[in-house]
Amino acid sequence: MAVNIINDGDRSPRILLREPTGSTTEVLLYGGQVVSWKNQRREELLFMSSKAIAKPPKPIRGGIPICFPQVANFGTLEQHGFARNRLWSLDEDPSPLPPANNQSMVDIVLKSTEEDLHTWPYRFELRLRICVGHEKLTIIPRVRNVDSKAFSFTIALRNYFSVSDVSEVRVEGLETLDYFDNLLNRERYTEQADCITFDGEIDRVYLSTPTKIAVIDHERKRTIVLRKEGMADAVVWNPWDKKAKAIVDLGDEDYKSMLCLDAASIENAITLKPGEEWKGRQELSIVSSSYFSGQLDPQKVLHGLR
Repeated sequence: MAVNIINDGDRSPRILLREPTGSTTEVLLYGGQVVSWKNQRREELLFMSSKAIAKPPKPIRGGIPICFPQVANFGTLEQHGFARNRLWSLDEDPSPLPPANNQSMVDIVLKSTEEDLHTWPYRFELRLRICVGHEKLTIIPRVRNVDSKAFSFTIALRNYFSVSDVSEVRVEGLETLDYFDNLLNRERYTEQADCITFDGEIDRVYLSTPTKIAVIDHERKRTIVLRKEGMADAVVWNPWDKKAKAIVDLGDEDYKSMLCLDAASIENAITLKPGEEWKGRQELSIVSSSYFSGQLDPQKVLHGLR
């Protein structure tokens, strides 16, 4: 299980994790951001914009950036907070997490600086453990309050998935749930569809979501299952054609091959007293699927997997 740290000039140092069957993931220390996840067949599972800006201080559009201590504009800070715009470091004290058996892993940490205190006046430590296993990628975020006063935050892991054609993809597991529609002044609605499909711009925060959500890609005969703990909400986003053309670091046609499904805590902010720590968990796994009727039984995906 190899862990390599690579420095290549102007780019942020990056960490390459490789597990025995050939799956890999790449993590940038700038932003603490996963920018690649490949299976043993060397297929890229995460989307990266064709116009991604790979130099600080801009975050890179794609992969899995972390939003902290604010998600979107639900607060007074810059959009999605500042953690994705900071240089992280290797974590020399990852305890008390147990070792990740049969996986290649790295622990990184972001600690508040004096500059950050001018933006957000609380001292914190934000840790990420990133593990790659066979057809599996796990991210464990932890936030510790090292201040003398309590603070509240929202958080999200923004998963940019690479898909064959977003109009042919569906998301299972969010049906019947309430959501905030960010395209309609964050009004609250209830999902009426049997599954989420895509034929236009979507930007929704689904509330009190299950621990398992599936992204079913018909053309690739592949399902990505998102399992999460400690993050009750899920964000579904695709900018579609008009919005894509207005986003500087996104190619005009990129929206067709991407889908964002985030594990998040947004509706109810997390509050930590001095000395307290919060821990979440996200596990992404790949399920190869065969289609005979053009459908995949969602109950098998969401409830039959162990």
